[in-house]
Amino acid sequence: MSSTATRPETTAEPPPEEFRGRSGIAGLLDLPGQAVRAVVRSTTTTPGKLSLIAVALVLLSLVAGLVGVLSVKDKDNTINGLIDHREPLAGAAQQVFRSLSDADATAASAFLSVGTEPPALRKRYEQDIAEAGAALARAASDTTDVGDAAHQVDILNQKIPVYTGIVETARANNRQGFPSGASYLREASQLMRTTILPAADALYKAHTQKLSDEQDSSSDVPWVAVALVVVLLAALVAAQIYLTRRTNRVLNIGLLVATGCIVLSLLWGAVALVVQGSLVATGRTDGTSQVDILVRARIYALQARADETLTLVARGDGGAYEQQFIKLAENLVGADGKGGLLGQARGLASGTTGEQKIEAAEQAAREWSLAHLQVRRLDDGGQYQEAVDFATSVSPNSAAAAFARLDTNLQAAIDVCRQEFLDSTRSGDNALTALAAGVGVLAVLAAGGITVGVRERLREYR
Repeated sequence: MSSTATRPETTAEPPPEEFRGRSGIAGLLDLPGQAVRAVVRSTTTTPGKLSLIAVALVLLSLVAGLVGVLSVKDKDNTINGLIDHREPLAGAAQQVFRSLSDADATAASAFLSVGTEPPALRKRYEQDIAEAGAALARAASDTTDVGDAAHQVDILNQKIPVYTGIVETARANNRQGFPSGASYLREASQLMRTTILPAADALYKAHTQKLSDEQDSSSDVPWVAVALVVVLLAALVAAQIYLTRRTNRVLNIGLLVATGCIVLSLLWGAVALVVQGSLVATGRTDGTSQVDILVRARIYALQARADETLTLVARGDGGAYEQQFIKLAENLVGADGKGGLLGQARGLASGTTGEQKIEAAEQAAREWSLAHLQVRRLDDGGQYQEAVDFATSVSPNSAAAAFARLDTNLQAAIDVCRQEFLDSTRSGDNALTALAAGVGVLAVLAAGGITVGVRERLREYR
């Protein structure tokens, strides 16, 4: 008797509903739609919802971390740019103005000498012009998005050679004893004051405004990064509440770790940014703001010195220069000798290392005012040569000596304030040390905690 093994009859399972009636190319074209429908159906189950929550939280954590890292890096780059690039450019623009003003004053002083001009004054004038050229090249190296700096640079490049040419003509006439030398000098000084110095002032203001704008930018709150972190924290809290209600588990270690990482990142960033912003603000208040006032004070002093000298060069026809001197002196120290720009700078510098230098500059300015009155008494009294000697000699009580003390103390005060800016701003940059890396690591740890925490709950459904 033989038996035949029978095989179980197999029948093909019917295709899912969405595949019925579709075959070939039509079925292939519908694959994306099928995938979407499958995902949507999965979200109606608890495991599907948990998976969707996990993916959303992980992506949000990584995006928040990436945005946070980029924000910190951008802020760090801005601060380093302030220290290494923007402030030196503003300093170069300031040097252009200062050197040109001093060149004008020095050229006028040289004309008070009988015969050949003193070699020291000639050397100082040439050095001023050379320093102005070098500083102008530095200030012109980056004029992108710096107001109308490029236009002012063009004016300076065109007019400075014209000025120096007129001064040389004035010298040549003066050496030969021609009275036209003084006329040429006044023409050169007029060009300096009406065209060159206004362009240098505009260049300085453009770079200073750019510096101020970047200081503002370095202290801005990265609102996008903060908003993402806050949304992530809210989502983590909501996810834990959902899990507690669905699983009756009070704690989820993975999500707690993720929440702790995000809270730590938020607190670390907040503290670092507050400290950084405070230090940058200190660098502005005790640094760049005072430098701006002191630079303008120094320029006023240099222009006043040129007016004092040109009044003598004009030999009785310098009333306009004397009026300008009086106006500039009042702008410098006020009508009472205790106000003006120096008084303002002293108020800002109260309790800082620059206060002593500013007080010394104020004292020198008052001494210069007294010496100037003596110069005018001698000149108005017919003692012209004595007035010239008192205005230009190196005697400790002379006008030249008092002005030199004023200029020296102003330069020292500017140097102190620039160093204060550098120290405070660099400390602000140090406050961000390791923050970018820390934010990135904490974001990755948070994503890992979310993955582990949700995976533990998903295992309970297998």
